Amino acid sequence: MEQIELGRTGVRVPIIGFGAWKYRGGPEPLLRALELGANLVDTAENYGTEDAVGQAIKGHRSEFFLATKVSGNHLRRRDVLQAAEASLRRLGVDYIDLYQVHWPDSGVPVGETMGALEDLVNRGSIRFIGVSNFSLAQLQEAQDAMTRHPIVANQVLYNLMDRDIEAGLLPYCQQHGVTVIAYSPLAEGQLASLPQLRRRREGAVLEQIARDIGKTPAQVALNWCIGHPGVLAIPKTDRVQRVDEDCAAAGWRLTPERVAALDRAFR
Repeated sequence: MEQIELGRTGVRVPIIGFGAWKYRGGPEPLLRALELGANLVDTAENYGTEDAVGQAIKGHRSEFFLATKVSGNHLRRRDVLQAAEASLRRLGVDYIDLYQVHWPDSGVPVGETMGALEDLVNRGSIRFIGVSNFSLAQLQEAQDAMTRHPIVANQVLYNLMDRDIEAGLLPYCQQHGVTVIAYSPLAEGQLASLPQLRRRREGAVLEQIARDIGKTPAQVALNWCIGHPGVLAIPKTDRVQRVDEDCAAAGWRLTPERVAALDRAFR
């Protein structure tokens, strides 16, 4: 499995990890991902899957890079600290690798939230601080509030069909060493489903490229995503077979000509 640096931390993480929204797969898919080097698993307090993830990785804590999120309605200092403790209990671990603000709340001073996160780093409860669903302006404001520890990642929607971050946020993150964690990189399965692709004109381009290079449409779509510098992808699956397929999207690159064809088709 390819790896990239998380922010400017010097820590390497897999370029493909797995999201745990609605996860019901038991230990097998995540342990298979671990075997393949895709040892990053991402969950959140409001997913309701921290318990399931904790059970799945039990006995393998040190081998996983574990990410979770504090809900956007728990961003007061006291709430952040309590939410982190609750996540640690549900996960059954004594530290979280990447703790992210799930979405911003304009009603809470960002400095209050970020100060609480920095305190969690100092306590050893979390290793790194991230955000999620932050616009460029929101990310910059959060960065300006940091006093001791940087924001190392922004988890955002990014796939062939949802490319808004390319207008400003993606270049900014690339320039400033903020890793982009692309959630829903397969557009909730639309880029992996042949019947759905065949109902879309641009889907024919993705399907043809996949056929030409002996890959699946999902692998091509994921490879397009992780081909952007500083981007890792976290598809979601409950099936070992899908883990194998998704992990095989790494270790190779689409040619510039095929990337350009996809860019044109999905504009």
